[in-house]
Amino acid sequence: MKKILVVVGTRPEAIKMAPIILALKKQAEFHVRVLATAQHRHLLDQVMQAFGIVPDLDLDIMRPNQSLSTLTARLLIDLDEVLIAEQPDVVLAQGDTTTVMTVALSCFYQRIPFGHVEAGLRTWDMTSPFPEEMNRVIASRLAQWHFAPTESSRKNLLKEGIPDSDISVTGNSVIDALLMAADMVAESLTTLPAEVARQIDPDKRLILVTTHRRENFGAPFERICQAFLALLDRNPDVQLLYPVHPNPNVRDIAWRLLGQHPRAILCEPLEYLPFIAAMKLSYLILSDSGGVQEEAPALGKPVLVLRHETERPEAVEQGVVKLVGTDFDMIVNSAQGLLDDPASYHAMARGISPYGDGHTSERIVTILLAYFTKKDEH
Repeated sequence: MKKILVVVGTRPEAIKMAPIILALKKQAEFHVRVLATAQHRHLLDQVMQAFGIVPDLDLDIMRPNQSLSTLTARLLIDLDEVLIAEQPDVVLAQGDTTTVMTVALSCFYQRIPFGHVEAGLRTWDMTSPFPEEMNRVIASRLAQWHFAPTESSRKNLLKEGIPDSDISVTGNSVIDALLMAADMVAESLTTLPAEVARQIDPDKRLILVTTHRRENFGAPFERICQAFLALLDRNPDVQLLYPVHPNPNVRDIAWRLLGQHPRAILCEPLEYLPFIAAMKLSYLILSDSGGVQEEAPALGKPVLVLRHETERPEAVEQGVVKLVGTDFDMIVNSAQGLLDDPASYHAMARGISPYGDGHTSERIVTILLAYFTKKDEH
C-alpha cells in the first residue's frame, strides 16, 4: 500500500483538495494521510468539516500578524519533521500559498516526489499577486507532477521549460467541489447565518463582495470601498453583502467606510456552504479572489475582478469575467453597466465553466495509480 500525504493550509486549498482526498481514500491501493498546516485556522477547519474530512496531522502554524518570513521558516522546520516521520511515497499540495511553496521545498530536500495541483497559473509579474506568483513558480520548479487546470496553464509550464511528459491537463478540482457543494445547498436564505439572512431583502439585487489581496491594501482598497458606496447610493434596489476578511488591513477600512450604510451587510467570513449559497443568491460578484473567478462562472454569475491582471485568463476570454482593477470609475462604470443593461448582464451570466467538468479528482487518481503500477513493474 502506497502512502500519500496531502497537505492543506488555507480555505481555498481545503476546497480544492477535499474532492481529491475523498477520491484517493476510495482506492484500496492508497493509504492517505492529511496534514493541515492551518495557515488559515478557522477558515480551513470550516471547509474540512463541510466535506467530512478530519486531518491526521495538524501543525497549527497560524499566529497573529506573523510575517511571511516567520511563517516560511516555521513551516520549513515543522514540515521537515513530518516528512521524516511519515516517509510518504508521494506528497500533494495545491495552489500558490506559502504552504505549497514550503511543501515543495521540503519534499525536494527529502527527495520525496511532489505533485502540484492547479499548476501553471501565471501573471508573469512577481509582485502581483504577492507573494503567490513567486510561490507557484518555485513549486513548479520542484514538482514531479504538474496537474494543470487548463491548456493555457500547460502552455505556461512549457514556456518555463517543464517537460510536456510531466504535465497533465486535468481541469480544476474547484469545480468538483462546487458541484458537490451545490447539491448540499438550497437556493434560499436558509443556508446563510440567521443574522445575515434576516438583513437580505429578496426584492433587491444582491452584490456579493470579497477582497483580501495584499497588493490592494491601503489606498487601492479605500478606492474599492468608495466605489461600493457609490453603487449603493446610485441604485436603491441594490444591496451589498460583504463577508469581511479578518486581516486588519481589510477589516478596519471596510467597517469604517461601509459599516453604517443601511444596504451594506457586513459580516464575518462565511463558511464554505453558506458562501456557495450567497453566490447562488447574488446578482453580481465583485472580488479579488482567484477561487471566485473559477466558481462563479459555473453558477452563471458575472464577476468583476478587483485586480489589474489575472492568472485565470480563460474566463476573461470567454467573456464571463472582467478585470476592473482598483480604479473608482472603472469599478463603478462596469458594475453600473451590468445593472442597467440586461443584454450585457446576460452575456456574462451564461453559466460557462472553462475550468473543469467535475472529474478532475478522478484524473489525478488515475495518473497516480498508473505511476505506482509502472514503478512496481520495474
